[in-house]
Amino acid sequence: MSMFRMMGASNHCETHERETHDFYATDPQAVEQLCDRVCFAHDIWEPACGMGHISDTLAMRGYKVRSTDLINRGYGMGGVDFLSQLEPWHGDIITNPPYRYATEFVQKALELVGDGAKVAMLLKLTFLEGKKRQLLFRVYPPEWVYVATGRVRCALNGDFSAVDRGSAMCFAWFVWRKGYIGDPSVRWFN
Repeated sequence: MSMFRMMGASNHCETHERETHDFYATDPQAVEQLCDRVCFAHDIWEPACGMGHISDTLAMRGYKVRSTDLINRGYGMGGVDFLSQLEPWHGDIITNPPYRYATEFVQKALELVGDGAKVAMLLKLTFLEGKKRQLLFRVYPPEWVYVATGRVRCALNGDFSAVDRGSAMCFAWFVWRKGYIGDPSVRWFN
């Protein structure tokens, strides 16, 4: 047994393959904590809605949520490739994107929203690293980075009953306000 498995580090676990389409559902509590800190537009698009964990939480908060996903998981509108969208979105965008396409999701979201609109993405804290993203941050600096002080539970294929601990990964809500110029403010949640 590896040291990571003995410690309960879920992202190093050898007992399962990564989900083919990178579907790891977001704990609704992390969405609640984001909404406690940031005010969003009434209309929100959740473009990687999975099984609705983020969308349902936002709807319970009174937001009108457009829920789409590339894969039909029985929630929202399946078969919608967010990265191919061309129509502007008149509202905010909040999602936990497939990490392998996280940079592309951020760029596309910021292309689609209007000035002053917000884009919030739950991403690994390591998203701050990398030469590829350095240009993204130079052109579109996030206004806030809300770092999780405790581990955020993300459930493989949306099955929270199989999640006995938080992830070994550090997550943060990255929040952009289109048109923002300046350095990000780093804050904490949970």
